[in-house]
Formats: sequence, structure tokens, C-alpha cells
Amino acid sequence: MEIYSGHINKLIDELAKLPGIGSKSAGRLAFHLMNLPKERIDRLANTIVEAKENVRYCESCYTLTDRDICPICTNPKRDNNLIMVVETTRDLAAYEKTGRYDGVYHVLHGAISPMLGIGPADIKLKELIHRLEGEIAEVIIATNSSLEGETTAMYLSKLIKPTGIRVTRIASGVPVGGDLEYIDEVTLLRALEGRIEL
Repeated sequence: MEIYSGHINKLIDELAKLPGIGSKSAGRLAFHLMNLPKERIDRLANTIVEAKENVRYCESCYTLTDRDICPICTNPKRDNNLIMVVETTRDLAAYEKTGRYDGVYHVLHGAISPMLGIGPADIKLKELIHRLEGEIAEVIIATNSSLEGETTAMYLSKLIKPTGIRVTRIASGVPVGGDLEYIDEVTLLRALEGRIEL
């Protein structure tokens, strides 16, 4: 049984296709949007269209930007000899929020996953290798601790180490506030291996 009109159903269906939005959230968003003034809806729609038309990859690090080179890569205070490799632009944003990293990034836009048919050629790997031809002192691999992230990290390490560039991996382990009894063995092992002196 159809509860709403075709246009509302269509809007709910489209919103539900967004990541992290279920059908209930999509319904709430749809009704919220319908109660906004037409000017706000026009502004939102135009902003989405303008972003889609103008946002592209940074020519250096491949994050999303509306410039040829992103603000991080053009910042003279950043250490261009230190590259942190991340899977997504969201990962880059998470590290930027810490305010403690002063190097530059390289966004892969994915991770190697043979089960999903994603190989090294399907992510921004050759672009990273091209960047390593410059004066690079260290590459920090900050891929996720998932099977795909670990596979990507190992692949990158084996590819980069022969060049003589220092390759490091971010530590991972027990989250702050986590109880040890609920942590899986792999996470506990990584926490033990990544321990620091106090």
C-alpha cells in the first residue's frame, strides 16, 4: 500500500540510497525538506550541483578539492618530505582534526580487495609511486585495520621499502575507554606490538 504520493516516495527512495541513511531517516529528512522555504531548497540543490560540477581530485595528493592543488598541499608550513597514505578523504579529515600532523597526504580512494575485484590498478597507487620520485623521507601508511587495509599496507610496504624510503605503519590497538575482555585477539596483539615506553 502506497502511503505517500509519488514525489515524496521518490524523494525518500533517493535519500535512502545515501550512506548511513535508512528508510526511517530518509523519511524524516524528506519531510524536513518539504517544510523548508523554497529558497532554502533551491540553495541546497544548487550547492549540490555546484559541488558536483566543481569538485575534483587534487593534482598532488588526490583528495577532493575545488582547486587544482588543495590547501594542504599548497601550505608552505607542511612537510612535503612526509607523506601519510590514507584510503579516503574522510580519513584525511580525521587526521587533520587532530591538529598534530604537519606532513602531506596521499588519498588512495580505496583499498586492495581481491574478493571484491579491487586490485592495485584500481586505486591511486601509481600516482603515489610517481610522487615518491621526489625527495621523500618517510611514508606513513594509515590504511584501516580491516583485511583490505592490512593487505594494502603490506603491498605498499613491499613496493616502497626497496626505494630506501622509510615506511611506517600507524599503531592500532585498544581504544580509549575500552575493556580488554571485549577486545579481539588481533587488536590486542597490535596494541602489544605498538606499545610505547612511558
